[in-house]
Amino acid sequence: MKKRRFKHLSWTDRLKIETMLKDKRHKQEIADEIGVHLKTIYNEIKRGRYIHTNSDLTEEERYSPEMAEAAYREHLAAKGPDLKIGNDHELAQHIEKKIAEDGYSPAAVLGEIKEQGLEFKTSICESTLYSYIDKGVFLTITNKNLPVKGQKKRPYNKIKRAKRPPAGTSIENRPKEIDDRAVVGDWEMDCVEGKKKTKKTLLVLTERKSRREIIRPMRDQTARSVVRVLDSLEREYGANFNKIFRTITVDNGSEFADCAGMEKSCRHKGNRTKIYYCHPYSSYERGSNENVNRMIRRWFPKGTDFRKVTAKAIQKVEDWINNYPREILGFRTAEAVFQEGVACLI
Repeated sequence: MKKRRFKHLSWTDRLKIETMLKDKRHKQEIADEIGVHLKTIYNEIKRGRYIHTNSDLTEEERYSPEMAEAAYREHLAAKGPDLKIGNDHELAQHIEKKIAEDGYSPAAVLGEIKEQGLEFKTSICESTLYSYIDKGVFLTITNKNLPVKGQKKRPYNKIKRAKRPPAGTSIENRPKEIDDRAVVGDWEMDCVEGKKKTKKTLLVLTERKSRREIIRPMRDQTARSVVRVLDSLEREYGANFNKIFRTITVDNGSEFADCAGMEKSCRHKGNRTKIYYCHPYSSYERGSNENVNRMIRRWFPKGTDFRKVTAKAIQKVEDWINNYPREILGFRTAEAVFQEGVACLI
């Protein structure tokens, strides 16, 4: 199977699609052969579809490479001579792939182009790209493909104090330098719940500086399961765990009640990390966590039954998040910033 990548479908590709369709080959097989996403093949077939009348007067749908090629070029050209992207079909297809298939936002697409030094005949800004999407310039993307637009942060002037003390150290006593996100090693931890009346959930950890994400399934949302995942991570990272996971900030949920269990090492005497507890009803104190949780929900909406979600699917979402160009990181990826930071620690 060829590696999937961005590519402008050539005339040869379209002829190959026509031949393979006539041979009754599966669409996934066609996508693998050409080296594009399955959705690209579906869009291409739709673009070149026509009704053919057979000699016995029966009708059937067929694909025409000529019609597909003409439809794509005419669609962009029809938008008028002032449309910057009208003659840059490679840029248009790159944007379509990144948004429709890879789940990128317009800002992330353009930021990645700049960060990676990708070259196209045309350059456009974020507002222009949003305008093109609003006007229906693209064949395969609409506003429905875009993530929810950000909302203004509301001011937080008053902190509600806990009616009971947290299980461990309050965030008020967390070192102030952690707020600066100057170095890698300080994390936020939370749970993403599944379908109601089911137990399986996701434990998510977000590194504050890099925004790198770790997602692990748990059989239930209990303190014991949380400790079990941290034990697993400590065994995975070995002697470097206490350097890479210096602190973890959590809320006051019952699943985080076992402060001693979360802090205590499973490999040696002593502690492996330091746990800090947010104020009640103050999710903004774990802002990085909350933002990444919204990215997770794009793939696992509320009501997802995690009993039916494979470890491979969870890993795919984790990899997508960690390799997504982040505007807050200058459109670098969380993985790149994290690895750079870890190299300075060990």
